[in-house]
Amino acid sequence: MARPEPGITLVGGGRMGSALAGGWIQSNYDGPIAIIDPQPSSQLTDWERDGKITLNPAPGPATTLVVAVKPQVFDKISDQIRAHVGPDTLVLSIMAGITLDSLARTLGTDRVARAMPNTPGLVGKGMTLLCLPDEASADDGDYLKALLTPLGDVEGPIGEDMISAATAISGCGPAYVFLLAEVMAAAGKAHGLDQDMAMRLAKKTIEGAGALMMESEEAPSKLRENVTSPGGVTKAALDVLMQDTAMPSLMEHAVGAAIKRDRELSGD
Repeated sequence: MARPEPGITLVGGGRMGSALAGGWIQSNYDGPIAIIDPQPSSQLTDWERDGKITLNPAPGPATTLVVAVKPQVFDKISDQIRAHVGPDTLVLSIMAGITLDSLARTLGTDRVARAMPNTPGLVGKGMTLLCLPDEASADDGDYLKALLTPLGDVEGPIGEDMISAATAISGCGPAYVFLLAEVMAAAGKAHGLDQDMAMRLAKKTIEGAGALMMESEEAPSKLRENVTSPGGVTKAALDVLMQDTAMPSLMEHAVGAAIKRDRELSGD
């Protein structure tokens, strides 16, 4: 099948949908962009005023249909979404837990794909997982990768059997890091630091550690060892965090819970 013609209809103008649309606008996407949202934000209405998008077009077959709504509302609005699906429409879902089979069955087309972005995509630093059916064309895969690059890196296509575990790492992972910043700052405050200062230290430390990890050719375990002197201050803290019942097992348990919930949403 040939590469899709330019033209995107986006269902859902929330944070991730708007991030995608903003990326397409900034990259001068070569085609019209329509966004369907019953309560458009001021950003969306500004884009429409400036001629960058069309809001809430009349139903009709889309060239590329991107579904960016919460999975819990998909069934409720599936008839509205189906009105934008034609025989040649390429459908991309960024809904967690909605399988390729469910998409195809509900929307009446086999030309479907899934993507799972994460929230750092809002600043172009995201990781997006791409999942395609076995019969998808290489052209569709290349096109969708290009469509998702405004959010950051794209991993895949990966098998749908891997997407729950991958989502539990990259899709949910930013929340784990935000929680780390929260508890680091709270620990600093508990031991006498000013709250604002403790939060600044936590946020900048996580930012710097992430940048160092991405720039370094050394494994994270080696970077950890580099900052851990025998008998030193960091070693004393890690002796607590790396206990069998502490961070390693908690993370494995948390990821397992996320995978379980993703599979529950998909009906597996």
